[in-house]
Amino acid sequence: RFFDDLEMRHKQNPVIREISDIVEYHTSNRFDAYVIYCSNEIYQQRTLQKLLNSNTQFKETLQQIQSVPECGGLPIISFLILPMQRVTRLPLLMDTICQKTNRFQLEYDAATRALKAISKLVKTCNEGARKMERTEQMFTIQTQLDFGKIKGFPLISASRWLLKSGELTVFVEESGIFRKVFGKQSCFLFLFNDVLIVTRKRSEESYMVQDYAKLDQVEVEAVESNESPHSPPGKAVGGGPFPRSGSNTHLFKIIMRKNSAGELEQIVLATDSESDQARWIKALQEDHDDLVNKEGLPQVEIIKAHLSKQPDELSLQQTDVVVVLQKVDGWYRGERIRDWERGWFPESCAREITNRIAVQRNVQRMERLRIETDV
Repeated sequence: RFFDDLEMRHKQNPVIREISDIVEYHTSNRFDAYVIYCSNEIYQQRTLQKLLNSNTQFKETLQQIQSVPECGGLPIISFLILPMQRVTRLPLLMDTICQKTNRFQLEYDAATRALKAISKLVKTCNEGARKMERTEQMFTIQTQLDFGKIKGFPLISASRWLLKSGELTVFVEESGIFRKVFGKQSCFLFLFNDVLIVTRKRSEESYMVQDYAKLDQVEVEAVESNESPHSPPGKAVGGGPFPRSGSNTHLFKIIMRKNSAGELEQIVLATDSESDQARWIKALQEDHDDLVNKEGLPQVEIIKAHLSKQPDELSLQQTDVVVVLQKVDGWYRGERIRDWERGWFPESCAREITNRIAVQRNVQRMERLRIETDV
């Protein structure tokens, strides 16, 4: 119906003077389907993946369908995400119309109303998708954790969600020298927005809780590869570089001022890459990016879509524009201009915008949308 109304307006006059009224009407009265569709996107993708992994006939039939010329060689997922892509583009379209309309004309008021309405819809879509994903995730984790002798607490809460999780190597200090623990000693961290849980992985679906601390009682810092976390900065331990397991190990230290037993506890962890180290440290730190002046920061355009695999990653569509806040080891951390969402994504899916006029225009649009779409 939305397209029919636009087409009818075009037939009335090839030079369309006004579409804001159509956008506002359909956004306010007929676009609830977008919210439902976007909210269930996570289940849709999971069901598709489950069928591809378990149903050979489904997989073969899908491959045949995708091979026809009408599909343009694109996978089914590229069609399933089209509604999400289209609805998130509408605020940018309406913002462009606002900029091309004289502020003293009646059409400008209609355009700003439509912009606010469609921005509110997109926000509701994003919140719906996020809520459904978080709720399912929390229920799953709740069933996988075994607190054992550690004092437990109710994990599921409407105000709690997962920020990051993953398996890390544990380092201990022995004879004054930090070294990698042999025997594959490791821990699995669950980092939520208000609590950090340290576990030992028993299987893909079972974790034994070893300790936890509220996030406001947690500090984190990087550890240089040639110094002990307990030694003065810059002072090597044992007279040699560390760790001995190789230069590809990147360390950071977590300090729990008050753990599950109300005591001070420290743990030194290792990642295999500098980007993983940076991502864990950033996730454990308070976010101060709102204080950063975006005008001097680089920007990139997304040339290849990216689907997030961790909660701290940013899902991106082709042609999205992102302000880069941090760059580490082949990964960017950035803020998406169209909705200000932040997260990490591979450098390989982006191309830097070198035109300074375009960069400045994007910054202005970002700030303008913050004000005009404050819903």
